[in-house]
Amino acid sequence: MSQTITEKIFSEHIGHKVYAGEIIRSSIDMVIGNDITTPISIKAFEDSGVEKLANPDGFSIVLDHFIPAKDIASANQARISRDFAAKHNLKHFFDEKDMGIEHALLPEKGLVIPGDVIIGADSHTCTHGALGAFSTGMGSTDLAFAMITGGNWFKVPESIKIVFTGKPKEFVTGKDLILEIIRMIGVDGALYKTLEFTGDTIQYLTMDDRFALCNMAIEAGAKSGIVAYDETTKEFLDARDLRSEPKIHHSDDDAKYCETIEIDVSNLEPVIAYPFLPENGHSISQAVKDNIKVDQVFVGSCTNGRLSDLKIASEMLNGKRLAQHVRMIVTPGTQKILREATKLGYIDILIDAGAVVSNPTCGACLGGYMGILGDNEVCISTTNRNFVGRMGSRTSKVYLSNSAVAAASGISGYITNPSSI
Repeated sequence: MSQTITEKIFSEHIGHKVYAGEIIRSSIDMVIGNDITTPISIKAFEDSGVEKLANPDGFSIVLDHFIPAKDIASANQARISRDFAAKHNLKHFFDEKDMGIEHALLPEKGLVIPGDVIIGADSHTCTHGALGAFSTGMGSTDLAFAMITGGNWFKVPESIKIVFTGKPKEFVTGKDLILEIIRMIGVDGALYKTLEFTGDTIQYLTMDDRFALCNMAIEAGAKSGIVAYDETTKEFLDARDLRSEPKIHHSDDDAKYCETIEIDVSNLEPVIAYPFLPENGHSISQAVKDNIKVDQVFVGSCTNGRLSDLKIASEMLNGKRLAQHVRMIVTPGTQKILREATKLGYIDILIDAGAVVSNPTCGACLGGYMGILGDNEVCISTTNRNFVGRMGSRTSKVYLSNSAVAAASGISGYITNPSSI
């Protein structure tokens, strides 16, 4: 019987064919923790009495949310992970010395491999599906179980096949494609399902586009997002020292899907998600008509903090200045991205335009630090969520966009079509 790519990945891990709806126990190739969620996993692990990790080389801790520590509590929280990493001589432990937002850093380090089963105690773990892996967020105690046993229980998800056709217009990115999907099906339209992204449009999407696409699968309620391995994937992986050999899978032509959605992207404009849900999508044309004044621009996060995002923001701002009333924060996804952007001159351009560049952190995205919004302030942001109070005050508003729109809006002070700059 034919299978989807997700069913094939689990089948390889189980040792026999499995299909959507089956309850299985699978081995896990990479478990990912961070400074917020890992201490809970560590406590559960230590309370179990187990002394050794089941698969220490398949366990990563990335301190990325509140590092450098924003206060005493976050410093003490980080210390728990640091002490555990030292005690177990953890190979894949990333702290201030080698910083990065986990979902940007691990692919960069060659720790995400096509065909892997990956879990993390962060909902945006689904980002790694861009490399042809099954990757999903789970709870901290689920991580502890994987730390102890090397595996976990899963219900093999049904798959929704997303067929993109056509070549995207200028300034239309992977971020816009996923915002359009969420607009169409809603924040619960793919509950416990895999969004499998296919179609001739995929050839035009860079790896950065694909990471953004899969990153926000969770915002449609999906268990995972996935893009099959192709030449773009190969080129990305060939530039890295990989943890293991890729395990390549593709869905069968007659694989069973619970739903198929076809989207012609050739006429799609940049999409803006209005407050207070990612499903509240509108075209950039509508946003311009609505004359939305912004106080803050944010370019960064695990969704859009990659080199291409900094490149397009710098191109938009080159030789220009931010509007007088606007402040702009740029957060590179990793230290390597920051170094590359510096070498290429992007950082100088951004600073000359009036932006401030922070260390790699999730802080601003979740309203933790490095860009908290005050009462009634408006931010256009390249992040993934715009819930009430997401980036600060409960009376603030967050509009989600791609990096070009965000940067263009910084110049005018209003949500702006980048094609007009």
